[in-house]
Amino acid sequence: MSDSCADIGITLTLPDGSQRRFEHPVSVAMLATDIGASLAKQTVAGRIDGRPVDACELIAHDAAVQIITPKDDEGLEIIRHSCAHLVGHAVKQLYPTAKMVIGPVIDEGFYYDIAYERPFTPEDVAAIEQRMRELIAKDYDVVKRVLSREEVIRLFSERGEVFKLRLIEDMPNEQSMGMYFHEEYVDMCRGPHVPNTRFLKHFKLTKLSGAYWRGDAKNEQLQRIYGTAWADKKQLDAYLLRIEEAEKRDHRKLGRELDLFHFQEDALGAVFWHPRGWIVFQELIAYMRRRQQDAGYVEVNSPDVMDRSLWEISGHWQNYRDHMFTTETEDGRALALKPMNCPGSVLLYRHGLKSYRDLPIRMGEFGKVHRYEPSGALHGLLRVRHFTQDDAHVYCTPQQMDAECRDVVALVLDIYRQFGFEDVRIKLSTRPQNRMGDDATWDLLEGALVQALEGMGLPYKLNPGEGAFYGPKLEFVLRDAIGRDWQCGTLQVDMNLPERFGIDYVDEDGQRKRPVMLHRALFGSLERFTGILIEHHAGKLPSWLAPVQAVVLSITEEHAAYVQDVTQLLRGAGLRAECDVRNEKIGYKIREQTLQRVPFLLVAGGKERDARTIAVRTRDGEDLGVMQLAQAVAYLKDATQAPDFYARGEAQQQLCARLGIDILASSGA
Repeated sequence: MSDSCADIGITLTLPDGSQRRFEHPVSVAMLATDIGASLAKQTVAGRIDGRPVDACELIAHDAAVQIITPKDDEGLEIIRHSCAHLVGHAVKQLYPTAKMVIGPVIDEGFYYDIAYERPFTPEDVAAIEQRMRELIAKDYDVVKRVLSREEVIRLFSERGEVFKLRLIEDMPNEQSMGMYFHEEYVDMCRGPHVPNTRFLKHFKLTKLSGAYWRGDAKNEQLQRIYGTAWADKKQLDAYLLRIEEAEKRDHRKLGRELDLFHFQEDALGAVFWHPRGWIVFQELIAYMRRRQQDAGYVEVNSPDVMDRSLWEISGHWQNYRDHMFTTETEDGRALALKPMNCPGSVLLYRHGLKSYRDLPIRMGEFGKVHRYEPSGALHGLLRVRHFTQDDAHVYCTPQQMDAECRDVVALVLDIYRQFGFEDVRIKLSTRPQNRMGDDATWDLLEGALVQALEGMGLPYKLNPGEGAFYGPKLEFVLRDAIGRDWQCGTLQVDMNLPERFGIDYVDEDGQRKRPVMLHRALFGSLERFTGILIEHHAGKLPSWLAPVQAVVLSITEEHAAYVQDVTQLLRGAGLRAECDVRNEKIGYKIREQTLQRVPFLLVAGGKERDARTIAVRTRDGEDLGVMQLAQAVAYLKDATQAPDFYARGEAQQQLCARLGIDILASSGA
């Protein structure tokens, strides 16, 4: 570093505000070396005045500079992107006739799409991974060169990379392109990338799947190799352990084992609910119905099929047409299965004159919606074409908007806590490029969501450009038991649909005014939320939600009659109980019912039959001892109550106290 005070040279400002002065242009890597050898060794890339650049990028002017290392999220993304290029290097060495397509970064990893004359096998993937490790061990430098469009076309033409040439055709205005050389292998990318393969040691290829060029099934079939990469071995091992645990918790696997649901080709993307799974589904609806009633919602239902004109007014036809199922009647009318519940809700609001005294109107609907998803995107309960939303729309005055937003946020956070999700992140998704309404309206609506969150003291992350086409939204992201994030509920504020549909209310001055419309779903898709719950709890659903809450088991066949009577007693008390009187050893029956994740196992032999008692244990192996039948029934009823039961009971007691009455006493109980 220069000590000269001359006016020549450049001044580089670091994130902590400190400055370094140089008499000549320096690269990001040279700046890191000037700061310290340890930092230089860890430098992956940098930012110059906010622009991401390679470590070799020269800085020739005064600038704000950030050095990126593997500890930074950006550094990890660069490592993963470079690993995708390394897949290309290994594949071309092992299978020279393969054609490389694209290799982007995805959440927690990367993939590369490849065209090859035969399907890759797991053995091929193992060989590719081994070759990648051999290449990394060479510690070779990754070299960036900026070439002219003509040079890039010539280079890929010589190598027969037809898909790369197609990609270049899609960029007619690009006259020069960044090329990254991994020894003899070359790939095209904006970058940045790692300066050396030593940063890529902690990776693993994870799976193989099919893909199509440009995602269109009419195009060429490709093969997609997935992988993950991390900054160090500890992070990689933790991720692989999490993936192993996730496979054990896979809701599709547990759905089969616990006899909850299945899928089949006759109805792609739709669920065939088995009796036990349908119990879980209906319990979720019943729970949400109670919570909504307590929060002042009324429940409605709107048609599944509606005329095209309705979707044109709402904007869905223009913005969502490719995801809608449509048909045409004999008289030429176009109809659509609803992908959203919003227009139906608006028509329900519009039926009859509304006064400001009627607002807010909170209108809930467990609406069936249908959205076309490509078959390759379908994923068990988590991505379907036909699903049920716990949808609701709140119609309020602008003055009521803040309070209504806060109430929705408080409700959703409390509900998630009751299902075991304590770690909930909130994202604020703002105006997308393709949207309805003017900027002043969007300013107002985005400001309302910010005001609600900040007024409640809740942190949030900005998600620019990801709002709905009719309004900004909050997205609620749940972190599950093994650290995965799931986006579930949403809250959207909207003044565009009320305007487009012409709905209003009569204000206190007798003038007609537009209401604000809040779109709100807390579970989101009930199918998806069920899948998330199954995985979060590893199939051990809370006792109030479990399809079978208790199983009564006989020690021998001679105790069968008593066991059946106890089972009937539990059912009469409102418990979902079954009996197991098979001629099997009691240890075998306990193991089998434990694998079925039944919360309570009740065992009866001769001693219990004669004393009119029952031995109670949990699915986790805890022995609760021998109980009198009345005691066991009372205990199980209490242990299987839905979490809102106690809150409702407490609220009722508080109300009675305020009114000075005792309902139990007055009812003669």
